[in-house]
Amino acid sequence: MYERPLVRQIVARLKEPRRFVQVVMGPRQVGKTTMLKQALAAAGVPFAYHSADAVAGRGLEWIGTAWESARTQLRAGGHASFTLVIDEIQKIRGWSEAVKKEWDADSFADVPLKVVLCGSSRVLLERGLADSMAGRFEQIRVPHWTFPEMRDAFGWTPERHVWFGAYPGAAALADDPERWAQYVGGSIVDATINKDVLVDAPVSKPALLRQTLELGAAYSGRELSLTKMMGSLQDSGNTTTLSGYLGLLDASGLLAGLRKCANDAARRRASVPKMQVHNSALRNYASGRTLADIAADPEEWGRCVESAAGAHLLSQSFAKGFEVLYWRDGGLEVDYVLRRGERLAAIEVKTNAEASTDGLAEFRRRFRPAASLIVGPAGMPLAEFLALDPAELLR
Repeated sequence: MYERPLVRQIVARLKEPRRFVQVVMGPRQVGKTTMLKQALAAAGVPFAYHSADAVAGRGLEWIGTAWESARTQLRAGGHASFTLVIDEIQKIRGWSEAVKKEWDADSFADVPLKVVLCGSSRVLLERGLADSMAGRFEQIRVPHWTFPEMRDAFGWTPERHVWFGAYPGAAALADDPERWAQYVGGSIVDATINKDVLVDAPVSKPALLRQTLELGAAYSGRELSLTKMMGSLQDSGNTTTLSGYLGLLDASGLLAGLRKCANDAARRRASVPKMQVHNSALRNYASGRTLADIAADPEEWGRCVESAAGAHLLSQSFAKGFEVLYWRDGGLEVDYVLRRGERLAAIEVKTNAEASTDGLAEFRRRFRPAASLIVGPAGMPLAEFLALDPAELLR
């Protein structure tokens, strides 16, 4: 079975002395549970694994019972330390208070019980961590699979990565487009919305949330004002509602509205968002078209490539801690701008042989980015870019 490089980081954390609760978080269907099991086997540490999926009532007492069982195994086995793993922890309402109580009790009594929590909903996980767990946890952020991972595990070409995206569970279905689309729509999109976003998030209009995702995904790689979205959606409410829904979709690893790069924070917040999916599959699964069809359409293929480049950047930003923006001033534009602190990097995506752009040149003149590049035939090849760690551009 393929092992993602991030498994090594989890192994190292498992072997460390007890310091913090380790929280493994990321979107659905990126292999978090598989990675945990691989890391536990490689680390060779004694552990107990529990999943909140199996909890009928989802009561807080279940956490206490699992915790006490792990303490018993620690004592009975005469272990120097023991690891308790709780998967899908966000499904238990109020989980953070229960975890805080048990963790603090062990800390006071010097019980060498390590704890790993895993979950798919950033919305629920980050709320719980902020509410009760300050100073007690570390995050291990699991992004979508990269092109090199999909290539090494499934023989992916850059073209297949652009169209089918990077969900490992869907890879075996790529030669059956209808089945692939059904899997992405049901096991990823529907499951994320119904089991993560709608569980405990303030969504008064679930149908509008779904429409926002569908419209935004279709526009991935392009600017789309919230006002224009309102005119295209049924029962669209107001721009504040749509902006809030975009925030939920972004935190769930589905769709983001990128802000414009500007020196003024108020201008960034007020800018027209650029729609961007976190995984190319989310843009393409509902199109009804095929890879061969799209590859023969230069204009549409160019949009797919730009969206795939943005998906790579956005997914890595979740793990590496930088921001993804875009820039436009009149007719001048830069497709993607990365920002960490005061450092910027500019990226222009071209599927033709154009070697320079006025927008990129003007952006360099105004902002003096740490790095700038063109992705395409006249610059960095697409396959090389999709294998790049974007954080390296900000060093």
